[in-house]
This record gives sequence, C-alpha cells and structure tokens, in this order.
Amino acid sequence: MQVHEAMSTTVVQLGPDHTLRQAAALMARRKVGSAIVVDPDGSGVGIITERDILNAIGTELDPDTERAADHITWEVVYASPAWTIEEAAAAMVRGGFRHLVVLDGDDVLGVISVRDIVRVWVQTSISA
Repeated sequence: MQVHEAMSTTVVQLGPDHTLRQAAALMARRKVGSAIVVDPDGSGVGIITERDILNAIGTELDPDTERAADHITWEVVYASPAWTIEEAAAAMVRGGFRHLVVLDGDDVLGVISVRDIVRVWVQTSISA
C-alpha cells in the first residue's frame, strides 16, 4: 500500500504567529496530533506536534504568549505519496518522529502518522 492511500487529508494549517494554545485548540478540534505551519515569508513548510506543545507547557512556558514559530520543526522529512507505508514507517523510525508531511512538489497533500500505518496493518491482517 502507498502513502497516499493511508494518509490523512485532514490537515490543520496555521501560521508561525499562532500561539501554542491556538495551535492546540485547532488540533484538538480536528482530532489530529500535528499541524502544518506555513511561513508566508518563505521559510517553507514546518510541523508542530502535540509533543512540541506538551514539551513547551511542561517547561512552564505560557501557551497564551508562546508562538508556534518557536516550537516548529523546520527540518521536516517529507513523504512522497508514492512511498510504500513501509518506507514511511522506516523514515519515522530513523528520524524518531510520528508524523510525516506528504508533499507532491510544493503542495501539501496530507500527513501520515504512526496511527495511520498501524490502522492499515491491522486492517490488512484482519482481512487476510
């Protein structure tokens, strides 16, 4: 199975000036564990995850004043929609992360997470 068949197309996008509370609220509302951050000044596409927000709050940073820009991962590993889910899983293991942004050229198509991969593997093993 390929990434485009397993990825989530429910993608939360926000800007670098959103606060951590705003990012968390948007992610919670959409029931996703990450948000894509697009910098209009040209820094590219980044990602902020529930873990980033948790780490910030755990160090007593104020979620109402902390900007997402200060907690974004910009060195993102991007997945191709044509990758196999095994390739995506291997990239996650190598990088130690749970989400991959799926790009087609410069276009964000979705996000594939560990949860998406596990769901596919479980469905495949049940139907086998």
